[in-house]
Amino acid sequence: MIPTYNERDNLEILVRRILDLGLDLGIVIIDDNSPDGTGELADALAASDKRIAVVHRPVKEGIGKAYLAGYRYAAGKSDCEYLVQMDADLSHDPAYIPDLLKKMEGYDFVTGSRYYQGRVRITNWPLSRLILSYGASLYVRLFSGLAMSDPTSGLKCFRRKVVERIVENGIISDGYASNIEVNYMCKKMGFRTGEIPIVFYDRSAGSSKMCKLSTVLGAIAIVWKLKFKRFR
Repeated sequence: MIPTYNERDNLEILVRRILDLGLDLGIVIIDDNSPDGTGELADALAASDKRIAVVHRPVKEGIGKAYLAGYRYAAGKSDCEYLVQMDADLSHDPAYIPDLLKKMEGYDFVTGSRYYQGRVRITNWPLSRLILSYGASLYVRLFSGLAMSDPTSGLKCFRRKVVERIVENGIISDGYASNIEVNYMCKKMGFRTGEIPIVFYDRSAGSSKMCKLSTVLGAIAIVWKLKFKRFR
């Protein structure tokens, strides 16, 4: 599952790298009516390869809503055993997909961690951004009680049953705090969670759409609400 908004320069490269893995998989692109033509490119890619599908959303409502659209799509596919979620900006290397799937042998839900076992694995970030990101992850872990080293990571793999439960319960957040929300939901629902170490590559084309401070503040509010929510 690849949510997109103005990722025309990166999307085709990413899709080709995924397909070149030679795995038995399909790709669903969730595009939020990108003005740069990403949606049209996604349609062209889908027309050239039956393993690719596209979900068009009429307006940009935030990545949390795009994730939920992708979860719903996967939950409706009877042959979907696992769902891998990744960013479209080439920050997540598709080469980690086999590692995620292998780790799933003992877990229900696995994330790719930039801070696995305390080691920072991020390229081309200034020190100020590294400090903010690592500090935000630490604060979220302390506040939420999540036993994971990188709770804001967007690289994830789910078993189908986890996706179905997420769809059933819905997502409150419409931004990047949804990554933290999903992690916390999985914890509350008792799913086995694991991590693998990854290297995170800063985007080379386009601009970042994430504000770390707003993500943390939004996540804190959402986690507080979820502490008192009963999950189906």
